[in-house]
This record gives sequence, structure tokens and C-alpha cells, in this order.
Amino acid sequence: MTSSPVSRVVYNGKRNSSPRSPSNSSEIFTPAHEENVRFIYEAWQCVERDLRNQMSGSERGLVEEYVEKIPNPSLKAFKPVDLSDLKRRNTQDAKKS
Repeated sequence: MTSSPVSRVVYNGKRNSSPRSPSNSSEIFTPAHEENVRFIYEAWQCVERDLRNQMSGSERGLVEEYVEKIPNPSLKAFKPVDLSDLKRRNTQDAKKS
């Protein structure tokens, strides 16, 4: 079994402050939680936009794939989890009980 290097998409974005409220008004979020969610959402929107622009050829090098030069040996046996499959199995197990 060969181990492949770990890869991630890396984006160095800026924090913007545009107010956004939760859609469900019965939920109460702290200002810190809202700020974190807003930051992650906006940063991800920038990543998606930059990927689209890069794929269409209008911009280059905004987003790059990070590949570790020396993979962590303790992660050698790591296998990604298919969350959809896990949820489906848990739902089926709950119905059997």
C-alpha cells in the first residue's frame, strides 16, 4: 500500500465585516459565533470565486493546493469518512432498534 501526500486548498483571505443574521430567529448566537461563521462563509466564497476564475483562465495563482513534503507517519492508516454513508448506516441501525 502506497501513501499519498496530504493535500489541502489554502487561501489567505482578509476578514470583512458585513452584517448577516441567522435565518432562524428562534436560535440565539453570540456575536463571536456570528463573526466566526461570517468570516468562514466569506472566506469560502472568496476561495470558490478564485477557483472559478483560475479555472476559466482569467486569473492565475490565487489558490494553490498545499501538499506536505513529508507526510505525517501517524496518519499513514488514515481513511477518509464518507459522512453521507455513515449517516445512512446510523439511520438504518436506528430503525432496526
